Amino acid sequence: MISIKTPENYLQQAGVISHTGEYVSPLATRVLVIAGHTAWQKAGEALRQSLIDNRIIFEVTWLQGKCTLATLQRLAQQAKDMKAEGIIGLGGGAVMDTAKGTGELAGQLPVIQLPTIAATCAAWSPFSVLYNDKGGHNGSLPLRRYPAWILVDTEIIAAAPVRYLKAGIVDALAKWFEFSPYQFKDGNDLGLSLQLQASKMAVEVFEKFGIQAVDDNLHQRVTLALIKTIDAVIALAGLANSVRDESHRIGVAHAIHNSMTHHKIFHTWLHGEKVGYGLAIQAILQHDNPLDREPLLTWLTRMETPQTTSALGIGEDTRLLEHIAAGVQIKPEAREHLPFAVDETSLIAAMKATLIKSPATDLSWPKP
Repeated sequence: MISIKTPENYLQQAGVISHTGEYVSPLATRVLVIAGHTAWQKAGEALRQSLIDNRIIFEVTWLQGKCTLATLQRLAQQAKDMKAEGIIGLGGGAVMDTAKGTGELAGQLPVIQLPTIAATCAAWSPFSVLYNDKGGHNGSLPLRRYPAWILVDTEIIAAAPVRYLKAGIVDALAKWFEFSPYQFKDGNDLGLSLQLQASKMAVEVFEKFGIQAVDDNLHQRVTLALIKTIDAVIALAGLANSVRDESHRIGVAHAIHNSMTHHKIFHTWLHGEKVGYGLAIQAILQHDNPLDREPLLTWLTRMETPQTTSALGIGEDTRLLEHIAAGVQIKPEAREHLPFAVDETSLIAAMKATLIKSPATDLSWPKP
């Protein structure tokens, strides 16, 4: 069985946030707005005025910290108490996940997503990633209703710090580099083929427009390159994530990321940056020949992604690396479909290799 779980509508347009109320009004007359503090400072007034102009009653609540189950339950109750008919999310990935989860728990209310950065595909993906109260990854909440609208205001995203876009590009690239190894044993699988097609399209966009898009974002210019790149980060990567079948495939780099989140020292790193370190580890596990790692590692270098323990700020803490490796959760069913070992011993060896040299600058870097 294959399912493709996608949002009802996706619209990318400069200045669209000022028209949000026009898209909300057919769906709801009372909404709970969940926002990040910085996002509200940048775009809150435009959103507020649009809701007022369209006679939509709203309450605003600010997300504190990560998306936790307790937070979703609290906000769902707040939505019920105010008799909300819809949820609006304004902010980054944590807000996007929180808005989706709140809508789900409040009675599958329509959710309108307003991403203010392009750092992940969270606005699109068919689940809410959950964390515990200490910031550690804690599974996910599957959705039965997907966002009614994703409204991507390219002017808002162009004005955001470029670090977010770089992290978003790496997170989107990860879909290709994580899914493609499964071709060795699952090459005829339709679900995998669809995931690969969407993720390959994103890679092709980055190859053509990615470097220019980063420069355009740095100079806060809305250009074709930036528009294409934003769509690849949110929509194409989100589409790759939306294909579900009966397989047990998991992204190795994301599994490493999930383990890293349980260590406070990594909490200042963005999602895509931690995934990037996971990709560097995967490159070691997957390729005996250092030259075969070059396509991936070149991208990580371009996006200034940490690839060594020094870059991550943990020095030579081998004990921490052992803890991370021990915390990587990959089911045996998934391990069996990968063409390289991902057991704890292999992970530890690969991570310890990053204590020595940078894989991006020394292609003779040996596989442990």
